[in-house]
Amino acid sequence: MRFRVPLGTVSPWHVPPRYPTGAQPELTGVVLDSDVIIEILRGARGTLQAAIALEESGVPTFCTAISWAEIFAGVRRGEEAVTRAFFEARGEVVLDGKIGRQAGDYLARYAKSHGVEIADALIAAAAISASAISTPWDLA
Repeated sequence: MRFRVPLGTVSPWHVPPRYPTGAQPELTGVVLDSDVIIEILRGARGTLQAAIALEESGVPTFCTAISWAEIFAGVRRGEEAVTRAFFEARGEVVLDGKIGRQAGDYLARYAKSHGVEIADALIAAAAISASAISTPWDLA
């Protein structure tokens, strides 16, 4: 069966723009995802160079308690001090109820279709809340 939509009308499958238009809040920094932090700490060339470029350009970077937990769960013996220094050199986006609710909305929308997990949803919601960019991808 074919559906016909008269010319000049909106299709029932019309999807509004993914990103809002108009004035956007000023970017305040970059929230680093755990995968990116691991790459930086391991010295992955492209990611490390991108992180250094961010620092040199004056863009502040932030972490969340989620990343602290994920990284310290797998930190290797002898790397604790360097890892702690890395985190302490960055700002922290504190998770609250508003962020939790937004993360829950992301999970409801994208968990099945995009494989979004709770940690990534919380980090993304924290970044949005802080008017920052989240980096759940390779910076390189």
